Amino acid sequence: MYFHFTSHLSYNLLGLIPNFGWFYNFTVSLFIAEQPMKQWMLKITAYADRLLEDLDDLDWPESIKEMQRNWIGRSEGAEMDFPILSSDGQERDTKITIYTTRPDTIFGATYLVVAPEHPLLSSLVSTAQRKSVEEYTDLASRKSDLERTELQKEKTGVFSGCYAKNPVSGEAIPIWVADYVLGSYGTGAIMAVPAHDTRDLEFASKFDIPIRWVVMPDDRNLSGSGKAYSGEGTVVNSSNSTVGLDINGLSSKEAASKVIEWADKTANGKKKVNYKLRDWLYARQRYWGEPIPVVFLDDNGETVPLLETELPLTLPELDDFSPTGTGEPPLSKSVSWVKTKDPLTGKPARRETSTMPQWAGSCWYYLRFMDPKNSKEVVAKTKEMYWSPVDVYVGGAEHAVLHLLYSRFWHKVLYDIGIVSTKEPFKCVINQGIILGEVQYIAYKDSDGNFISVDSGTSVEYHQELIPEEKVMKSGDSFVMKDNPNICLIARSHKMSKSRGNVVNPDDVVSEYGADSLRLYEMFMGPLRDSKTWNTSGIEGVHRFLGRTWRLIVGSPLSDGTFKDGTLVTDEDPTLEQLRSLHKCIAKVTEEIEATRFNTGISAMMEFLNVAYKWKKHPRLIIEAFVLLLSPYAPHMAEELWFRLGHSKSLAYEPFPKVDPAFLKESTIVLPVQINGKTRGTIQVEETCSEENAFQLASRDEKLSKYLNGKVIKKRIFVPGKILNVILDLQNVKATV
Repeated sequence: MYFHFTSHLSYNLLGLIPNFGWFYNFTVSLFIAEQPMKQWMLKITAYADRLLEDLDDLDWPESIKEMQRNWIGRSEGAEMDFPILSSDGQERDTKITIYTTRPDTIFGATYLVVAPEHPLLSSLVSTAQRKSVEEYTDLASRKSDLERTELQKEKTGVFSGCYAKNPVSGEAIPIWVADYVLGSYGTGAIMAVPAHDTRDLEFASKFDIPIRWVVMPDDRNLSGSGKAYSGEGTVVNSSNSTVGLDINGLSSKEAASKVIEWADKTANGKKKVNYKLRDWLYARQRYWGEPIPVVFLDDNGETVPLLETELPLTLPELDDFSPTGTGEPPLSKSVSWVKTKDPLTGKPARRETSTMPQWAGSCWYYLRFMDPKNSKEVVAKTKEMYWSPVDVYVGGAEHAVLHLLYSRFWHKVLYDIGIVSTKEPFKCVINQGIILGEVQYIAYKDSDGNFISVDSGTSVEYHQELIPEEKVMKSGDSFVMKDNPNICLIARSHKMSKSRGNVVNPDDVVSEYGADSLRLYEMFMGPLRDSKTWNTSGIEGVHRFLGRTWRLIVGSPLSDGTFKDGTLVTDEDPTLEQLRSLHKCIAKVTEEIEATRFNTGISAMMEFLNVAYKWKKHPRLIIEAFVLLLSPYAPHMAEELWFRLGHSKSLAYEPFPKVDPAFLKESTIVLPVQINGKTRGTIQVEETCSEENAFQLASRDEKLSKYLNGKVIKKRIFVPGKILNVILDLQNVKATV
């Protein structure tokens, strides 16, 4: 069913569209082939706006949503045409179209930049500049898009030897070639406004290109800072009566709208919405992966999808699935599988030899979890409507713009064709923090082997040395060497890796402490979303907590180390105090589980255990509820305790304890006590406390007793639940008050 679904869905439902692109066949060998190849694409760009808009309704980390917004990269602006000038300054028939999000700055465009792969470049370059341009484009082709657009890198470029006309100012401006412009974004060409773009300013400053301010910020000091001002403001130096455009004095937004309106009327440009998102390359030139269920007719190359009755299409057995060395996928080696017939006409045909990417399955696996044994459909409608959308997705931020974005796209297509009932697959996303290796303590040593304090500020050469934890102590906010407290150390935690030697093998921890202790400690280390530092000694605390829980319920071990059968619980009714303690724990644990603050939920159970150890008897009702509270955290021990408590079925089928608000209400209050109208302290009393009981408690209070003992009481004023005021005989009280 897995292959059936992905193969059939990928072609017939997701609208696979053939496209031509560049194929890079990276293999485990040293061979790299590059050649044009027919590829399959999924038109994810058709869903760009929906993918953006629906982010607002998701309970996801804002950082993840922002990453997706940036990846989709929606921007509103304009496409503007810049006529190319011939060597004698006349307009040629060809124009360079640029895309800009700031049409209000067009009067400040003092040069154009085209990407090294721009299709018009070869026709632009002058004879004198051709060699330089060819050398530059060759160098640029060896860089990745990330390397080319790195903001911190030094700007490079070469003059094309050609000019274009700024359509609004009428000026001839040079056309440069630079690798910080990508052919895959926008039109592959930009108008450069150095006064209002940092990259353009760096480039213009390096190559001595004019810089013209056309937007004045509200803070005029910014215009004289020597830096590019990329914000909005009031437009200046932006008028040309010859072309009928004057935007001086307008705000940036007003000016942008007016420029777009002018461009549309004069056929110099148009409004344009652009995206960084590109259609999804959905083919892989490797053996493993779902085959794409189409064939190509031999006589005319027509693409024909397989009939549903011929699905699933499975991979052929191959002894050799290494790269072919020709750019053809490994499946092309299976000639008998590749050569086939059109199922409708019987004409000779050839199968597609590219396979689907790993996303073909991972984009929808959550749906199969809802109905894994269904062999007739992706998921039964009733089950999908019951389970969907996924309540909580826990995963790292590294999935933000791949798996999570692809799954959202896939899900929306399924929604459009009626397979799912929700627009989004994952209601809530939580990014878990990573667990760092144990703290490492590092000391500096000079060339003579003497330790140097890391805060000494010395400039002498030194090397680093790891110091064992037992030789380190804390001093204030720093860590120092025990035998020489004047030597401050560096305390640092790193991500676990074999190269650093700080990997903790969970099998070793389980072997020594048990799986529940490991599980409990990972949750007790801190909030789920935070990164935490591992400390092996820290697991001792939760291990002791589990041991105390076991002994509270089962009892102490016998002389041979074993435990007697059964438990120590009683069948009598719990006291009010016990019920209050239990329900206070239920309320806290439930709240913290729902908020994924597992560490504080464990703290609440530890507090309950401390209180329970003070009880002489432990009623079954209280203990069984506590075991159920513990079960999500320490399932193995909780299961064993549940059976010892006399149950024959797993506690996994038991409902989670529910809090009774009646037991959360405090029965005691803080009562202020006054002596002759002046507040001298407070006492803790029951809400229904009588005047006499309140007075007796005040008399026994360490702080209040010195005002009352041995004194003549003239009068007592008692307001239940509010105050106790004791009026003393003034003659007798003067000596002590």
